[in-house]
Amino acid sequence: MKPMTEKHLAVLRRHMVEVIEIQTDLASEELGKAALEERVLAAMRQVPRHLFVPAAVAPFAYEDMPLPIGFDKTLSQPFIVALMTDLLAPQPHESVLEVGTGLGYQAAVLAELAGQVWSVEIIEEFASHAEALLQRLGMSNVGIRIGDGSRGWPERAPFDKILVTAAAEEAPPALLEQLKPMGRLVLPVGSEQQLLTVIDKDSTGQLEARQLIPVRFSQLEAV
Repeated sequence: MKPMTEKHLAVLRRHMVEVIEIQTDLASEELGKAALEERVLAAMRQVPRHLFVPAAVAPFAYEDMPLPIGFDKTLSQPFIVALMTDLLAPQPHESVLEVGTGLGYQAAVLAELAGQVWSVEIIEEFASHAEALLQRLGMSNVGIRIGDGSRGWPERAPFDKILVTAAAEEAPPALLEQLKPMGRLVLPVGSEQQLLTVIDKDSTGQLEARQLIPVRFSQLEAV
């Protein structure tokens, strides 16, 4: 069988986004909206997800399912990546912090939408792989460092938006502190039972949280 071409892969990405749109519509009552922003969907169509997973599972890259990436970690299913990105609402002029780089897929999606992405990864092998891949793809607006993501990235703070791709019992205080007034933090909250949570900070620094749908993420690791 011939190898797939970029044309074939683009068709698969479009199909992936169509499934995301169906999933969003089915969850519209819980989400409070029936569709995600088109610019988010465009980023999902653009980023080559098959490059951000191990070769053994690359044939399944455009299925709406989580995929193992090593170290007992997974890449979230496309619907969850798209939903969290949409909830975060990154803008071209904004600086975004991502906690949990993995192999770099979520960072790549954010890089299509935000001005600057700073990403913290606790697993050194993930961080080095993601950095090399993102550079190869020409995504020069992503910076990665190895460290405890629950502590944020103080030297790059404050951030307009923060996205956490691992679950915590509560939003880490350092991340709330590094979030700008009028900023937004999106993360899964809980241990056995997790809920996707959006936290907004108003102009005075007051926080307001809303919880959406049940999710399942690995726990945020600290050192």
